[in-house]
Amino acid sequence: MPLIPEEPQIHESVPGPRATPAAGRTAPTPRPVPGPGPRPAPPRGAPAASARPGKPGPPAPPRGPVPTPSAQRPGPKPAAATGTASGAQLQLIPAPEGGALDAAEEAVDLLLDSGRPPGEILVLTTGDLHPWAAHELSFGESSYWAQHDAAEDVFYADAAAERATGRPVVVVAVNGGTEEATVRALSGAMARAGALLIVCGDPQRINALVGAGA
Repeated sequence: MPLIPEEPQIHESVPGPRATPAAGRTAPTPRPVPGPGPRPAPPRGAPAASARPGKPGPPAPPRGPVPTPSAQRPGPKPAAATGTASGAQLQLIPAPEGGALDAAEEAVDLLLDSGRPPGEILVLTTGDLHPWAAHELSFGESSYWAQHDAAEDVFYADAAAERATGRPVVVVAVNGGTEEATVRALSGAMARAGALLIVCGDPQRINALVGAGA
């Protein structure tokens, strides 16, 4: 059976008068007392040791304004703004005919995110009606136009609808229609826009139609 060596025991010195070594005899050199060994690793889940005082820690994240959802939202870049005859600012958002309605929706979202009240926005379409307008008209024109008159939310209408009155912001989606009807729609939108007119569609076609209706 193998023997397990015993660990050396360290006896503490008993307090009392020390014996003086006899003359001619060399006192034995005291044996060094072993110091503490390596520290055991902390158990899993235990917090790490705190940093030394004065030791720089990780840099704090820079403070700054939180970007608003509108700054983060990707969308089509509007062309350079110009003015209309009524004094409203004109912005052109390039978009194909099939994507003009989507571009108009993104423009409305950006307006709302920037703090524009929804009751100040009117969206007109030159081709097919906006799905919301088609849905609301299925319940009758009375309830549909009652929402327009209440002016509490964004209103969607056909650009040819004469009953749609002006609002501070008018968004036009050139999503179809004949050139003659589109010219009338753009002319009517310019008259309805109080502060801002946003036109979404093919820039070359819109510029040509606006020039033709001028």
